[in-house]
Amino acid sequence: MTTNPPDLRPDLAPRAKIGDTPRPGQPTIGMVSLGCPKALVDSERILTRLRAEGYGISPDYKGADAVIVNTCGFLDSAKAESLDAIGEALSENGRVIVTGCLGAEPEYITGAHPKVLAVTGPHQYEQVLDAVHGAVPPAPDPFVDLLPASGVSLTPRHYSYLKISEGCNHRCKFCIIPDMRGRLVSRPAHAVVREAERLVEAGVKELLVISQDTSAYGADRKHDTERGIRTHIDDLARELGGLGAWVRLHYVYPYPRVRQLIPMMAEGLILPYLDIPFQHAHPETLKRMARPAAGIRTLDEIAAWRDICPDITLRSTFIVGYPGETEEEFQTLLDWLDEAQLDRVGCFQYENVAGARSADLPDHVAEDVKQDRWDRFMAKAQAISEAKLAQKVGQRIEVIVDEVDAEAATCRTKGDAPEIDGNLFIDEGFEALSPGDIVTVEVDEAGEYDLWGRLV
Repeated sequence: MTTNPPDLRPDLAPRAKIGDTPRPGQPTIGMVSLGCPKALVDSERILTRLRAEGYGISPDYKGADAVIVNTCGFLDSAKAESLDAIGEALSENGRVIVTGCLGAEPEYITGAHPKVLAVTGPHQYEQVLDAVHGAVPPAPDPFVDLLPASGVSLTPRHYSYLKISEGCNHRCKFCIIPDMRGRLVSRPAHAVVREAERLVEAGVKELLVISQDTSAYGADRKHDTERGIRTHIDDLARELGGLGAWVRLHYVYPYPRVRQLIPMMAEGLILPYLDIPFQHAHPETLKRMARPAAGIRTLDEIAAWRDICPDITLRSTFIVGYPGETEEEFQTLLDWLDEAQLDRVGCFQYENVAGARSADLPDHVAEDVKQDRWDRFMAKAQAISEAKLAQKVGQRIEVIVDEVDAEAATCRTKGDAPEIDGNLFIDEGFEALSPGDIVTVEVDEAGEYDLWGRLV
């Protein structure tokens, strides 16, 4: 039985789950995957390629001939976490290849850990493979090393991340993602749909659509049509919605055109769930952030979404303590949250990031003030969550089972993303359930972030 409390790092991906058993004599590679779900997809692609070349995947350091550490470089705290992970891998194994976002700063890594075998940047798959080949030559057995059609997955079998694009065209002052991952590059829609079809055929019950800016999908391709499918988030969502799996949208910027997606949620074609990064509510703070949607009346948009789809669940993340944030601006954010009544909320305290333009802004906020504002913000968000969940007691809802242990079945509603949002627990009559089952429950208890229910 697991819970998902709010975290200072709401961008974190679920824990990687590796269950491969190498054959005797097979060269093996370990993987440490840090950061967001987009990095987790990169890890899956690297391991799928390695598995196809005959490598085994080791679940621990000591059983591996080398270890790949896929790093995060989004915040200074994430960089420190990545350096710690590299150090641990070096200590436990000694043969370490570094990739991922922090790999865009190789001198930063080698300055702290000069013994790493190689450093590559984000989504540089060929360079990672070359480094692995140099450290641990492949020894494939074509009669034994068969790769499943669905590839190597680091998530449970019943859900999977579906990355639809790389990079970002925005220049938010607190973010260095465009510098690390480049400008927007959208995958052809037919390729995304084919991957989704293979996942569903392999038993995936939930597709989690991810990118850096899901709303902008296809803009770099001028929304071209290839093999009968237009490269546009509206068309892609409708295609995915026809596959019979839950479809959950993440990282959707709050442009007015998002309103076109909401009728599909009301129809039940895609989940009534939007993960939408508002970041703040005060217009001056948003301008200092250089947010692309700074001038949009977000409360009006939220009202319009709820008018079309009353059951919609809205999740967002915010930054408190941004340079120049006054008490008045922060209070505007609290008042906005009161009115918006968002269902799921995560929050960062602002951190300087090397290379981000926000570090050069005046009037940085003191650390104790940031902490105080984070505490006040999360207290309000928690109270809203508790009140909204209490309204669900007595309702009958569909849930997907994530885990079954001796205590309970840990499930999620349509309004909960895995390991980010809350859970629904079934603690009676759950023994016959299995991960991936979709069942109907009646909610009989609510907490601050989680629900309890019984099968009906």
